[in-house]
Amino acid sequence: MLQAAKLECRRGDRLLFSGLDLQIDAGTLLHVRGRNGSGKTTLLRTLCGLFTQDAGEVRWKGESIRTLAEDYRSDLLYLGHLNGIKGDLTGVENLRLAATLDGDRIGVDAVWSALGRIGLTGFEDLPTRMLSQGQKKRVALARLILSRAPLWILDEPFTALDVAAVDLLQGLIADHVAAGGLAVLTTHQEVPLTSGQARHLDLGA
Repeated sequence: MLQAAKLECRRGDRLLFSGLDLQIDAGTLLHVRGRNGSGKTTLLRTLCGLFTQDAGEVRWKGESIRTLAEDYRSDLLYLGHLNGIKGDLTGVENLRLAATLDGDRIGVDAVWSALGRIGLTGFEDLPTRMLSQGQKKRVALARLILSRAPLWILDEPFTALDVAAVDLLQGLIADHVAAGGLAVLTTHQEVPLTSGQARHLDLGA
């Protein structure tokens, strides 16, 4: 269970939101909506512990994420606006590095399989700087196939993806939630996943 209690965040002198209360239980998808500048990315980064709120607290399984520290990060997979991949490494190398940093023991065969499933067959061992923007995004999203983290926080995950990749990603998120996982995401794209059974949080409304 992920909770936020009385969260307040500012950007400079500008108040983005205050008094924000939130509870997300297992098997829940939360779609965070709002106009540009409403604080969507700030909220997601706050939920990850990457941005320090001005007031309030974020809790995971009833405990402050500041207290949990690494224990919380091992339960979390965050994908932000940037792909978080290194251009001089191949897709295989990037995913193995990410798995190591996440504390996951992932075999090389599983990594190759994940890249194939995400649509990168034939590109697995190329330096990612040689890939298109959409292909780089697919490398990052392959982490979802390999991750054992129960909590996914995804900032605009559908950007730069073609129709087939959007459908695949929707399936991955839906399967994760159906298996009891939690997912929080933002997206400007209208997709069936977020117009279905998803909960919605509107910022700046």
